[in-house]
Amino acid sequence: MIEVTHTPVLLDAVVSNLVGEDDRLFVDATVGGGGHGYHILERYHGLRLVGIDADEEALAASGERLAPFKDRVLLKKGNFGDLKRILHEESIEEIDAVLFDLGISMLQMAGGRGFSFTDESSLDMRIDRDQELTAYEVVNRYDYRALTRIIKEYGEEGDAPRIAHAIIEARKKKAISGARELAAVVAGAKRGRGKIDPATKTFQAIRIEVNGELANIETGLQDATDMVRTGGRIGVIAFHSLEDRVVKTFFKSNPRLEPTTKKPIMPGRDEIRSNRRARSAKLRIAEKR
Repeated sequence: MIEVTHTPVLLDAVVSNLVGEDDRLFVDATVGGGGHGYHILERYHGLRLVGIDADEEALAASGERLAPFKDRVLLKKGNFGDLKRILHEESIEEIDAVLFDLGISMLQMAGGRGFSFTDESSLDMRIDRDQELTAYEVVNRYDYRALTRIIKEYGEEGDAPRIAHAIIEARKKKAISGARELAAVVAGAKRGRGKIDPATKTFQAIRIEVNGELANIETGLQDATDMVRTGGRIGVIAFHSLEDRVVKTFFKSNPRLEPTTKKPIMPGRDEIRSNRRARSAKLRIAEKR
């Protein structure tokens, strides 16, 4: 396993606002490296944790991280879009709180799976390696209209048509097989340069398409609403506007939920300074009525 330090985002806000002293069962629906779970279990001694993740490498990392609490931890491989089914398989009918920490971890970024612009390995971008669709298939098999649509909708990329055209032309010569290669194609098609890497939005779009992320958020939140007890809480950390919009709309439109704050909780300057991944994070919490 690759040794990577993954710092949990908005840790204090999650530990202080999502879980309470009387809670007994907490679900980390994206347990990752176990960062949030470790600190929650450390603070709340009467709490048990169910950790779910579609990434086997993440589960292995969380298993090591949470080893000191092994009698209070159950780890399950699965997508948070199947939250209710996963919990029912363990005869769990009700939970006190649940956290969804969306996006990609440092472990995954450094794992040679095509998530990073500088990655020399093949285009993969699967969180769950058991699924069939990969970024390679999206980049090299989708037609112009499909590429334009996902880059525009999922990446919110203004240059989507130009980028889709550049990808089509590049793959006519040879298949685009690596992340660095794709990033170069995208950079060549972009007009002007901003503060972020020119390939950021396109990579985001392809990753969302490969993993069905937005649809899974919706179904995961529906399952969480069914499973959380009255007075229990659902917390979601989102890292881009599409995710946050889905969460905000779901919380506001669901009559069974009451958002705990009007605006999302965001990191302070000190956290952003020490952890750049935190800069775009937004935490929304809703309580079940």
